[in-house]
Amino acid sequence: MNNPPLDITGFLKLVIEALESANVDYLIGGAIATWAWGEPRATQDLDFVINLPIESIGKFSKELKKRDMLVPAEVILDTVLEDRADLPINAIHIYSGLKADLYPVREGDELRRSAFQRRQRVDYGPPIGEVYIHSPEDLILYKLIYFGISQQSKHSRDIAAILRAKKDQLNREYLEEWIIRLGLGPLWDEILSNIE
Repeated sequence: MNNPPLDITGFLKLVIEALESANVDYLIGGAIATWAWGEPRATQDLDFVINLPIESIGKFSKELKKRDMLVPAEVILDTVLEDRADLPINAIHIYSGLKADLYPVREGDELRRSAFQRRQRVDYGPPIGEVYIHSPEDLILYKLIYFGISQQSKHSRDIAAILRAKKDQLNREYLEEWIIRLGLGPLWDEILSNIE
């Protein structure tokens, strides 16, 4: 039996099905969240934040396996318990090579906990439907962090697109507070100066 090739939206649906079947709360970040708050751009991987209780790891591993993503429970557990680095659980679809980076909410990560509490449900329409994504403010913060690490222009472009689309609707107080706490002021000023 030949299955049609899997595209990024089909893969997104598979990952969400696995999360929901295992009763794991999530939010989507990265390019997919930017589709809602900024502008669409192509992507070959997915970014999720997940609130994964230890007792749900086995079921989640099985749900991923049912959808052709082989991530053993022991690997998930090791990643969840890792406290030295912000490592994701990598779920790679064995037939398409598409990848989802699943970042667990960890003890002491106040920004991720805050972002999770502020997640928003958005309807992308068919075939994706309603999903939880980063708020625009939290997406900007994470894009700033990753821009600082990688200097990849996709992050600054995404931030600019969100600022143009949502400029009067953003919670500037929340943004400014976290920018100061995270020491991102110079990067933020640089991005603002390039779009004004």
